[in-house]
Amino acid sequence: MTETRFTRDHEWVRLDGDVATVGITAHAQEALGDVVFVELPDTGRAVGDGEACAVVESVKAASDVFAPVAGTVTEVNEAIVEDPSLVNADPTEAGWFFRISGVDASALDEMMDQAEYDAFVAESA
Repeated sequence: MTETRFTRDHEWVRLDGDVATVGITAHAQEALGDVVFVELPDTGRAVGDGEACAVVESVKAASDVFAPVAGTVTEVNEAIVEDPSLVNADPTEAGWFFRISGVDASALDEMMDQAEYDAFVAESA
């Protein structure tokens, strides 16, 4: 099983080879409330580490989703565009946002593991 890593911007990342799957954390979707709209990046788009490349809107607010790693967007989750509630129902599986290829695995070294992320969220509360 691939380890999930987390960013301070509340994205999660899972790496499979050189392809990273990215989404927002359960904490982020809870803070947003009911997700009503998702805008995803175009496939083929080159993204830089930390670049805003997607938008998630809820009944409370709109937030950017950042690319936690550099690479090329190779796939987007059209299911969450058609049914944004998937982000609330299953943020770390069916509610993934996009996949980035050409990722350097060492980019995940600086990200938090589950325990570190949980502590980060608790400290931020």
